[in-house]
Amino acid sequence: MNLSLGFSPCPNDTFIFYALLHQKIPTGGLTFEPVIADVEALNLKANRCLLDITKISFNAFLAVADQYVLLDSGAALGRGCGPLLISKNECSVDELRGQTVVIPGEKTTANFLLDFFLPFPVKKLIKRFDEIENSLLSGEADAGVIIHENRFTYANRGLRLIQDLGSYWETQTGQPIPLGGIIAKRSLPPHIQIQVSDLIARSITYAWAHPDEVLPYVRQYAQEMNEDVMQQHINLYVNEYTADLGEFGRKAVERFFQAGREQGRVPVANTESIFLGR
Repeated sequence: MNLSLGFSPCPNDTFIFYALLHQKIPTGGLTFEPVIADVEALNLKANRCLLDITKISFNAFLAVADQYVLLDSGAALGRGCGPLLISKNECSVDELRGQTVVIPGEKTTANFLLDFFLPFPVKKLIKRFDEIENSLLSGEADAGVIIHENRFTYANRGLRLIQDLGSYWETQTGQPIPLGGIIAKRSLPPHIQIQVSDLIARSITYAWAHPDEVLPYVRQYAQEMNEDVMQQHINLYVNEYTADLGEFGRKAVERFFQAGREQGRVPVANTESIFLGR
């Protein structure tokens, strides 16, 4: 069976999927057609059910959980890894009222966490994640929410932190931050869903055991990224929850869905389990 597989060019995703896509592990007859795109583009594809297996922001997953199920492996979830709300000039939260905040996509978890944090609405401007810092430096927006490797570099460009949105989530909920996960179409046979989840876990284990082999592939998609930043990115976003959500990871995702329901982002009709059944 050939399956479409969506993931981003970010170091954590290419690190995760290297072994799976390069025949480094037995796949039990499954083949994969990679679709590599920015996470918001993947969110939109999932919204139209265009991919069999895909990376998705948990915010986007809220709306498609009736069509997809969350796999146990491949998630970006943890502590100290959330989006950051930043600005060019020193700025308090109250001063953002009525201002323009640039975000990396409407369906991103970054946008969800911004709404979770702010007690008032703001004007939102959507840009690709790697264009947000320039929007602030040019004065196009008053503040911005950055994700991925930008958390390691924004201060070098003179930008200032207003709030660590991930830290706020952790403080308010006591849970790690669910950023993104890997989902599979519910229409796939359950044994295929489980097989894919197990293959991704094995691909991660292979990458951890053979980093020197994997990193050249990662570098292909991160050519403009400093080597240290690339490694920091992998170390932060590929962790124990990535190999297996486990009980604590599932609790964090359940808490995220609870917050999503409170914000009216989860379709009322969706009562199916969001997790892979085993």
